[in-house]
Amino acid sequence: MPLAVYILGLSVFALGTSEFMLSGLLPPLADDMNVSIPTAGLLISAFAIGMVIGAPLLAVATLRLPRRATLIALISAFGLGQVLGALAPTYEVLFASRVISAFACAGFWAVGASVAIAMVPFDARARAMAVMIGGLSIANVVGVPAGAFLGEHLGWRSAFWAVGAASAIALVGVATLIPRIPPAAEKPLLRRELTIYRDRQVWLAIVVTALAGGAVFCAFSYLAPLLTDVAGLDSGWVPTVLGLFGVGALIGTAIGGRYADAHLFTVMISGITASAVLLALLALTASNPVAVVTLTFLLGVSAFYTAPALNARMFNIAAAAPTLAGATVTAAFNSGNTAGPWLGGVMIDADFGFASTAWAGSAMAVAAIGLGVLSLRHHRKAGSRIVAGSGPAEKAPVRVPSDAESV
Repeated sequence: MPLAVYILGLSVFALGTSEFMLSGLLPPLADDMNVSIPTAGLLISAFAIGMVIGAPLLAVATLRLPRRATLIALISAFGLGQVLGALAPTYEVLFASRVISAFACAGFWAVGASVAIAMVPFDARARAMAVMIGGLSIANVVGVPAGAFLGEHLGWRSAFWAVGAASAIALVGVATLIPRIPPAAEKPLLRRELTIYRDRQVWLAIVVTALAGGAVFCAFSYLAPLLTDVAGLDSGWVPTVLGLFGVGALIGTAIGGRYADAHLFTVMISGITASAVLLALLALTASNPVAVVTLTFLLGVSAFYTAPALNARMFNIAAAAPTLAGATVTAAFNSGNTAGPWLGGVMIDADFGFASTAWAGSAMAVAAIGLGVLSLRHHRKAGSRIVAGSGPAEKAPVRVPSDAESV
């Protein structure tokens, strides 16, 4: 695996910490901003919305720009967004800072993923994505618990300052250690890349990814109040439990990245099924602190075990448009990360309680399973197929690796 892929993974650590850390900061942030916890939870959705919109927009805007210079500009903008969040005097300014940061984060993900995929062989794509997703896992192991700890002892704003500092370190790494990426022999054409959206498999992959991500975030976004108000744990436990989720995420990423290239559908469907079961169990045992802590760890494993397969699936079926494929899968994940917290907030506002967010998440996962099976059926029928967007100017048809028979 090229060194540059690991540098991208380390940069994603800063991005992931900012994206996920509000799960451990909602109670103090809501108190300081004088808003309800569901309203504070919309800040998570704001980041996700920014990712959904920003990923395709920035992918298109930077399509013909030098890759390394684009990454430098985006990580710089992201760091400035963190500073704005730390200084935000009102909820509205904080909301805006989250959208700005999300745009930069989305662009970095889309461009960074296409760079990572371009530097590895076809049969190593899931492993390359696992390295980048590993940055998110480390963010959950270290960054998110550290943010919760800082929020508990130094105020929630200190977590934003810490991510700003991490972004500055990432900027140095990108500027000095990522090599200049040679331009493509053939200039990318937006019109040709847009043809991936004619493929129904692309749209199935988008919806499955969104539902799988949203299922976990529906419950995870409100994990702090679930731990304290329902399970009865002291607030000091929140960073520890978030850290356990991150450890599970790291384990899941390693396992999923190892097997997804050869057994893509097996990893994808089994991982989402595990998440559906774990979320249902979390809802049933929400008042038992031991069960909640254990299930949170296992949920981290199942969610991130699935992620490399979901990413690789999109790049496989949209190989003719790698930049838009990266943007599309980023937007898909964050569509789920928008819908999940929103649905969880609706359940809470309807007085169903914090545990109901896990029931709603489980329902989203069940829907993802059904569409994943439908995608597998189409894949079996297609067999050896030309990836979306291929035409006479493309190389010979690429066979998408299939484990359909083993599912």
